[in-house]
Amino acid sequence: MKRTPIIVASSAVVLGAAWALFRPELLFVSKTVNESFPVAHVSAVMAPETNVSTPELTGQFHKGAHETKGTASVYKLEDGKRVLRLTDFMTSNGPDVRVLLVAAPDATDNDTVKNAGSIELGKLKGTEGDQNYEIPANVDLAKHRAVTIWCNRFSVNFGTAPLKDNAMKDKM
Repeated sequence: MKRTPIIVASSAVVLGAAWALFRPELLFVSKTVNESFPVAHVSAVMAPETNVSTPELTGQFHKGAHETKGTASVYKLEDGKRVLRLTDFMTSNGPDVRVLLVAAPDATDNDTVKNAGSIELGKLKGTEGDQNYEIPANVDLAKHRAVTIWCNRFSVNFGTAPLKDNAMKDKM
């Protein structure tokens, strides 16, 4: 009889700790983001007929631990800043999900992200939609060639977009 309060208190502490560590409510939140492209500040060559900027780098997301789709593109703005733009983007939700630039040509597993080195661009703004992330000026994009959606809590690579050059070819 006297053990019941101890069991109840112990159970409450264990459940509270599990909730704080896992944060299961974050797994069920799905957010759509539709940030506009920073058109007024783009200095890249604009195609007159489309009025759309050409990205310096671009890549398609492929699945890691979770289905992840969309395009990652790097644009240079007229003030010299660079921005990573995710378009037609979709991934799973999870606790503490981040957008990383990885110092590797691609990242198909968790170990590549952990061992290659990475730079965090910020928390994932939404599981769906178009979104922008500023790239720090000191980031070497010749070295950091992949964009990864990374779950910090569980060290899991949700999906990666290997970035390729979009330099205009010389016309013959």
